[in-house]
Amino acid sequence: MAPTYELRMLSAASPQRWLKPTPKGLYCEPGDFFIDPLEPVDRAVITHGHGDHARADNRHVLATRETLAIMKRRLGEAAGGTLQAMAYGQSLALGGVTLTLIPAGHVLGSAQVMLEHQGCRVVVSGDYKRRADPTCAAFELARCDLFVTEATFGLPVFRHPPDEQEIAKLLHSLRVFPERAHVIGVYALGKCQRVLALLRRAGYDAPVYLHGALQSLCALYEEHGVALGPLRGATGASREELAGAIVLAPPSALGDVWSRRMPDPVIAVASGWMRVKQRAKQRGVELPLVISDHADWDELDRTIGEVEAGEIWVTHGAEEALVRQAHLKGLKARALSLAGFEDEAE
Repeated sequence: MAPTYELRMLSAASPQRWLKPTPKGLYCEPGDFFIDPLEPVDRAVITHGHGDHARADNRHVLATRETLAIMKRRLGEAAGGTLQAMAYGQSLALGGVTLTLIPAGHVLGSAQVMLEHQGCRVVVSGDYKRRADPTCAAFELARCDLFVTEATFGLPVFRHPPDEQEIAKLLHSLRVFPERAHVIGVYALGKCQRVLALLRRAGYDAPVYLHGALQSLCALYEEHGVALGPLRGATGASREELAGAIVLAPPSALGDVWSRRMPDPVIAVASGWMRVKQRAKQRGVELPLVISDHADWDELDRTIGEVEAGEIWVTHGAEEALVRQAHLKGLKARALSLAGFEDEAE
């Protein structure tokens, strides 16, 4: 069981005095750093490697070792002027603020940022999910005075089914259509590797074919100890090889020339947005797979209760619905409406 960070009941200074939403992002004044800044800053703490959180050209970057590796792989020298790695559970003092990174369960290296200052504890979640994921460290609950949460799927309609159920749908389709390639749209960081790991856990041990844009980050995951099983490049494979195979590709590739060489493809997309049937229909998705790397409504609701925070800030997503839910629980809550975070890329 993951550890729970207990809240120490101290005489706390109001976090509004030292943690402030700004046009550049969430700013910790006494520590003089931004969390997931929206434009280049002198000092940035990065929760995870997705491009809407890990942006280029910050002068000093602090993150987990895995997140820094992802940023270097994706951004090269633009990953940051100086890069400082922190392990989960390690603490660092910055201008009177004690900063600790704890697992968020979102993707490899993803972290929540726990800040303690003048007797007050704040946890900034970044993006997170509560269910088990074989490709990253599991979410750890930290009780706090203020919880800053995402709300990508912050509406009651978004209740994600068990991952095993969605993988079973895919394997059933393979049995029903053994002559067709199953081409699945997945995002390169997190979703691709999670689908692979879920397939292996379900007993699928055949090679999986990858679009070239997915290969680098799969290699990085394996370098960090995440086994993904036999993988092959899809571009050089023959139509005969691809018949009856699983092919993973970026969602943007599903409608372009690259996908037309697949033998009678079953088009699938793995995303929490596949819960909305109209979205799947508009994108020509034959096999929607509701597999998300974000907390669903029940997980968001459960988390804002379990952290026992007196106040909730919501950074992006369906902010107003989650704010209302917090109010119904008797909590103080507000929407920060920070621009620049992409709900679609999940």
